[in-house]
Amino acid sequence: MEGSSGFVTTQIDYIFNWARKSAIWPMTFGLACCAIEMMATGASRFDMDRFGAGVFRPSPRQCDLIIVAGTVTLKMAKIVRRVYDQMPEPKWVISMGSCSNVGGPFNSYSTLQGVDRVIPVDVYIPGCPPRPEALLYGLMRLQDKIMTEHPSKYFLGKGDLLPPVTEQEDSSIPD
Repeated sequence: MEGSSGFVTTQIDYIFNWARKSAIWPMTFGLACCAIEMMATGASRFDMDRFGAGVFRPSPRQCDLIIVAGTVTLKMAKIVRRVYDQMPEPKWVISMGSCSNVGGPFNSYSTLQGVDRVIPVDVYIPGCPPRPEALLYGLMRLQDKIMTEHPSKYFLGKGDLLPPVTEQEDSSIPD
């Protein structure tokens, strides 16, 4: 068994990844006009259920994907981080729209210039606001990313999981 190529582990990783990509439970974090497009994506015309992500969850403890859609102000930055920290592992983030990606046209004292300054982002969806098709494309890219992960790192204690926020880092996020 010492010279084996990890066939069993590879097959288990594939099965876990297929199950995780086919049952993504998103949480809405709609902050502005991009949220309307996100809601339209969940409607019957675009049918997110075919990707296994049709029912938006109301609680961060029930979801593994957060879609940040819209302008994140500095007041909301701590709340976004708190919601992200309440999500169970594994968790993913989609940043939807120019405002959540880079602050949009609002280069002001009150706007966070990209949600990636607070939480790690897996998929960026450009546009102002992006069409529902763009969100579906971003969801498919997230599924591709999930298929390349090694889920055994979550239950074997190995891997590069995000460390918890320390008190010093938490104080660096503006009030």
